[in-house]
Amino acid sequence: MARGTRGRATGGRTDGPAPAGTDRTALAAEYAVAVLALVRRIPPARATTYGLVAEIVAESLGRGGPRQVGQVLAGSSGVDDDGAPVPWWRVVNAAGSPPAHHLDAALTELRAEGCPLSRDGRRVDLRRAVWFPEDDTPAR
Repeated sequence: MARGTRGRATGGRTDGPAPAGTDRTALAAEYAVAVLALVRRIPPARATTYGLVAEIVAESLGRGGPRQVGQVLAGSSGVDDDGAPVPWWRVVNAAGSPPAHHLDAALTELRAEGCPLSRDGRRVDLRRAVWFPEDDTPAR
């Protein structure tokens, strides 16, 4: 691998090829369930990043990356398999920006919850709003 490209060749994914005989559909479903369950735990007025979700899920499943988290959220209908709402707008990129193609809807939800935003109101102020699973304190 070329110098300075570590992790980029696979989009930051931590997984390798699936072992022979592995059901890829089952692996994808397991990953999606884990991502959606974690995203449902993000409290109102807080946010986290695709990368942090990926790292947390990878701790238990050993695979996935930020792009896979985005794919799971993009493929969900806003509810999980049990019909529970999934607050997709609380997951942003590392700069605090919601997905460009859902920017207005995400910002509307974030503002309604009182999530700290940047001065221009277009990004989440992650220094004040970032959420970790072990952190259940309100935003500052």
